[in-house]
Amino acid sequence: MSNASLPLPSSDRADAAAALRDALLAADFTADGLLELLGAPAYAALARSETVPALRATRGDGALSALVRLFLLQESVPHARVADVLPVDVLLESDWLAERDGELWATVDVRPYGGPSGEDWFIVSDLGCAVGGAGGIGKHEEGVVLGVGGASTTLAGITVRTPVASALDLGTGSGIQALHAAQHATRVTATDLNPRALRFTRLTLALSGAPEADLREGSLFEPVADETYDLIVSNPPFVISPGARLTYRDGGMGGDDLCRSLVQEAGERLNEGGYAHFLANWQHVEGEEWQDRLRSWVPRDCDAWIVQREVQDITQYAELWLRDAGDHRTDSAEYAARYDAWLDEFEARGTRAVGFGWITLRKTAAAEPSVTVEEWPHPVEQPLGDTVREFFERQEYLRAHDDAALLAAHFKLADEVVQEQVGLPGAEDPEHVVLRQNRGMRRATKVDTVGAGFAGVCDGSLSAGRILDAIAQLVGEDPVLLRDRTPAQIRLLVQQGFLLPAGA
Repeated sequence: MSNASLPLPSSDRADAAAALRDALLAADFTADGLLELLGAPAYAALARSETVPALRATRGDGALSALVRLFLLQESVPHARVADVLPVDVLLESDWLAERDGELWATVDVRPYGGPSGEDWFIVSDLGCAVGGAGGIGKHEEGVVLGVGGASTTLAGITVRTPVASALDLGTGSGIQALHAAQHATRVTATDLNPRALRFTRLTLALSGAPEADLREGSLFEPVADETYDLIVSNPPFVISPGARLTYRDGGMGGDDLCRSLVQEAGERLNEGGYAHFLANWQHVEGEEWQDRLRSWVPRDCDAWIVQREVQDITQYAELWLRDAGDHRTDSAEYAARYDAWLDEFEARGTRAVGFGWITLRKTAAAEPSVTVEEWPHPVEQPLGDTVREFFERQEYLRAHDDAALLAAHFKLADEVVQEQVGLPGAEDPEHVVLRQNRGMRRATKVDTVGAGFAGVCDGSLSAGRILDAIAQLVGEDPVLLRDRTPAQIRLLVQQGFLLPAGA
């Protein structure tokens, strides 16, 4: 029986979801409870969709072991074993469970998920499609709804979490972004082309004890017409593929047109000061700089910060998504034909590689919006929502301050910034000096000795100009020349978060 033909739990039975939630919490079916039961190696293996260690760890008779087998490992469990743990009759009536010959099995994957403030949430998805579930089953089917994965947690982590009146989760899937947004938005709208996804979002919200969302069926921005929002988030079907075989990942537009359309149309759906966060893939096209390609996507009334996190050549990219769909397990001739189709598509478009990353927009009334496009493949410290918000605040500050205003301003060195000096052993002076952050983006930037000295004494007490005058006297340099050439370096250090305006 396919996932699409399985009964879905009733989305209007709030009593069933509440009863199941109470039972799961009572049995410690939570992220922390799973880690304690399974142990770190089996827990990590489960996140890789390897179930054998978890099956071994749940051989006991405890209630939690039974629930893990039932909801995460897709094992049937005797009715009698969970009769005192779950409200079985209610769950059977509302199709959370099915029964045959005294054996129960779940109709959906239910994965414990820890919220940002320690909340115990649950993400509901199709069987075998939750990361940390049995994995892989049914992912080739049209209309399947996936659970939470690395992409969705990345998007949740980079989203600015200030209180807002309205939020839009576009392409909601199993509802994780809507669940996060419900914690700080008065009104949440969630859309999806797949009606099953809207059902799953309702289940995720209900089982997690979150407020209901306004659920709307349709493609991209169509379901919301000309409505505007303070926050827009989307983990869209961004895969650049030949055709639209799989709804959950293939956008159905040519190349990276879907991601481009989303970004270009987001500006008119944002309220002033509102944020839009997207995960996206983009083509690296022969004869075109990828940075210029992405800058052309940005609406004219938005600041933007675009970060490329990874690049794959077209063969790596095709193989990744062929494996994702399980095509490598099909007939070899069929696999080769599909591989050829991917390469034909890339060749026709002049695509030599595909980039993956984050795109954040902020609606602004500024005459000259700021657009930053950069590559940063290095480890970062999630969640980054505050880091993203502070980045745009610093951009606003820099836009409002010319060089003279910068020299009159006071700055402080950000917390957890260290200095590294690189050079030959015994050399009088280092070859170069690097400032490194130990939080947020964990950036590293090369500075000259003046820049390092300037940053080191920034404690907010002296203006930038007075600090430069003192440095000029120490190094025997003309203070006027030093004041002329240093503001560009100060701007870079502020933009990247090494220096903060005093009082910010």
